[in-house]
Amino acid sequence: MPVVSITLLPGYSPQARERLVERTARSVRSVIAASNAGTTVFVNEAATYQRDGKRFTVGGAELPDASALVRQFLERMQVRDLEAAKGMLAAGFEMTFPGAAPMREFSQLLDWAKTRYSKIGKQYERFDECWGEDHTVVYCSGTLEGIWLDGSPFSGIRFIDRFEVAQGLIQRQDVWNDLAEVKALAKG
Repeated sequence: MPVVSITLLPGYSPQARERLVERTARSVRSVIAASNAGTTVFVNEAATYQRDGKRFTVGGAELPDASALVRQFLERMQVRDLEAAKGMLAAGFEMTFPGAAPMREFSQLLDWAKTRYSKIGKQYERFDECWGEDHTVVYCSGTLEGIWLDGSPFSGIRFIDRFEVAQGLIQRQDVWNDLAEVKALAKG
């Protein structure tokens, strides 16, 4: 039964503490064969500490929940609130879609999409995260629905999006879906 103790300086929100406890417990269970019920994580608070001759009394900045940021970005894209979506992107952002060269501007994506469908939306099944040294990878999966260029509807088409999020901004998006295969089957 693993017991983990985390010590923080004051100033972190209850939501950040909850995310820290949940993710620490998951991380421990990814290494140690322990049940959820058998994994305990405590958060303690230190009023102050000293490191390298400097005294600290308040914790550092909180990062936003990467999955929530990605979902908000996708929702902004779906309703074509492109300015809000752009505000969630890091400098040098890159996106890659099936059958397309990497894109760095929304105008490239919109021009490319005009040749594929007239409307598209996503139904989300899940969001999964994993963590690298300096970024969070968010996988979003579900199904696509929309309208083909000829006006006929489509739905139930699988997709997976992979995002890299660092310092609260999206750096990269890679997309995989079955749109081309479904369209080819529909044409017979």
